[in-house]
Amino acid sequence: MIKTLLTTIFFAFMTAAGTVYNFKVESIDGGKINFADYKGKKILIVNTASQCGNTPQYADLENLYKKYEGKLVIIGFPANNFHAQEPGSNKEIQEFCTKKYAVTFPMAAKISVKGDDIHPLYKWLLAESKAKHFQPEEVTWNFQKYLLDEKGKLVAVFAPKTQPMSAEVIAAIEKHYN
Repeated sequence: MIKTLLTTIFFAFMTAAGTVYNFKVESIDGGKINFADYKGKKILIVNTASQCGNTPQYADLENLYKKYEGKLVIIGFPANNFHAQEPGSNKEIQEFCTKKYAVTFPMAAKISVKGDDIHPLYKWLLAESKAKHFQPEEVTWNFQKYLLDEKGKLVAVFAPKTQPMSAEVIAAIEKHYN
């Protein structure tokens, strides 16, 4: 009886550990983003930067967010890992995103997406990406995108130059995963 209970608990934990729903992160405004709140929706996680050649992707990320409102959540993660292209404070980043691109999708507090101080969420994303042989397996630049299905499982990774409204991204969002 106890052995069966422990086995059940172990497998339940292992299944839960394979989803994004175990993560809570600080939001850019000091609140919390609880990924469990997005069960049943697809989630697109994007590492962002305000002074990058890819920064104009904010506009299409916002368009994508509005297009799939209620079905897709986009969460931006400002990071200063690539040539110091995100030097601002959380407040400065939030003001930039709101004023320049009218961003309404959730933004997390600034984090690190690679290196010794990599955020645990990104450590998990990279492990999932490697396990599924998605390319790129590492975060290569600002605006790399990670798509999770309605069950919190990683289903696609898009290179930084892949435009948010591209046919590739749209097809992945519209695909039904098992």
